[in-house]
Amino acid sequence: MRAEIQNHVDAIQKSLVLLGQRLNLETVGHRLEEFEAMIEAPDLWNDPAKAQKLMRERQGLIDAKGSYDFLAGGLRDNLELIEMGEAEDDAEIVAEAEAAITALVETARQKELEALLNGEADGNDTFLEINAGAGGTESCDWALMLARMYTRWAERKGYQVELLSEVDGDEAGIKSASYKITGKNAYGWLKTESGVHRLVRISPFGSGDKRQTSFASVWVYPVVDDSIEIEVHDKDIRIDTYRSSGAGGQHVNKTDSAVRITHFPSGIVVTSSLKSQHQNRDIAMTALKARLYQMELDKRNAAINEAHENKGDAGWGNQIRSYVLQPYQMVKDLRTNHETSDTQGTLDGDLDGFMAATLAMDVAGKSRADAQGE
Repeated sequence: MRAEIQNHVDAIQKSLVLLGQRLNLETVGHRLEEFEAMIEAPDLWNDPAKAQKLMRERQGLIDAKGSYDFLAGGLRDNLELIEMGEAEDDAEIVAEAEAAITALVETARQKELEALLNGEADGNDTFLEINAGAGGTESCDWALMLARMYTRWAERKGYQVELLSEVDGDEAGIKSASYKITGKNAYGWLKTESGVHRLVRISPFGSGDKRQTSFASVWVYPVVDDSIEIEVHDKDIRIDTYRSSGAGGQHVNKTDSAVRITHFPSGIVVTSSLKSQHQNRDIAMTALKARLYQMELDKRNAAINEAHENKGDAGWGNQIRSYVLQPYQMVKDLRTNHETSDTQGTLDGDLDGFMAATLAMDVAGKSRADAQGE
C-alpha cells in the first residue's frame, strides 16, 4: 500500500477511535433500546417539549452510530478491495479503492468535528470574559490583544460579537471586557479557551528592549436558553447601578444605567453597561444564569471542574497557553502540546487547531499529563 494511502487509513482510524469514544460503543445498543421503549409510551406527547427533545436525542444517537458504521464499513471494504486487487494484480480495483479511502478522509474529519461539538450546551451562544492579570499596563495591553484575537476568530466563523462591558486600562489596553458571541456551536468551540494566557515579548511601553511576561484570563460560559431552567432567588442577589467607564462611541455608552449583579451564594459578579438600564438588567441576569449553569456543567466534567477550581490568579503556574514573540516565535498550548510558529496568524484569530486539539483530549478522557506524555 502506498505511503499516502496508509496515512489516510491512519487518519480515518484515528477519527474512528474518537467517534467510538464519543459514541460509547459498548452501550449504544442498550441506549437505543431505551429510546425505543420511551417513544412507545402512550403518554409521550402529553408533554410536547419533552417528547421533541427525546426524539432529537434519539435521532442524534442514530445519526452518530450511522456515521461510525459508514466510516468503519467503508474503510474495511476498501482495504479488502486493495488487498484483493494487489493479489490479482488488478490496478483498476486498487485505484478505485484508494480513491474511495481518500474521499473518506474528509468525511471522517467532518464527523470528528461534529462529535467534538455535541456536548450538552455546545450548540449555544456564549459569553466571553477577558481580564488583565499580573503585569500592569503590559497585561492590560495583552488583554486587548486577546479581545482582538477572539473577535477576529468569531468573524471568521461568521458569528455575531456584542460587547457587553469594558473597563479601560489606566494607560493602555483594557482591564476587563465581556462579550456575547452568537452563532452555531459558539460555546462548544470557545469553552476550550477558559484559562490563563501568557505572553512573552519585548515591551512596547518600557525602555531597554527587555522581554516582559504578561498574563490575562479568559473565561467562557454558555448562554442559557429557554430549555434550561436556572432559578435565581431575589434574596440571593444584589443589583447595583453605576456610571459605565467604557470607551464610549460605538462600543460602550457612558451612562448612569450600567448594572452590576452580585450573587451571594456563589460569589459571582456580572455587569452590563449598554444604553438602557432595563436592557442591562436583562443581560446581566442572563449572564448570571449562564455562570450558574456553567458551574453545574463543571460538576459533571471532572477535567473542567479541576481547571476551574485550580485556576487561581492570572499569573505563573495557572496558564493554559503560552504566546512567545521573543526571542523566538511560538504559540503552545500547555494542555495538549499543540503548537505553531505562526504567531501572527494565531493572534489574527486562527485558533481552530488549538480548540480541536483540546476538544479531542477532553473527549478521549485524557488529563493534561497524559496529553503531554504523548
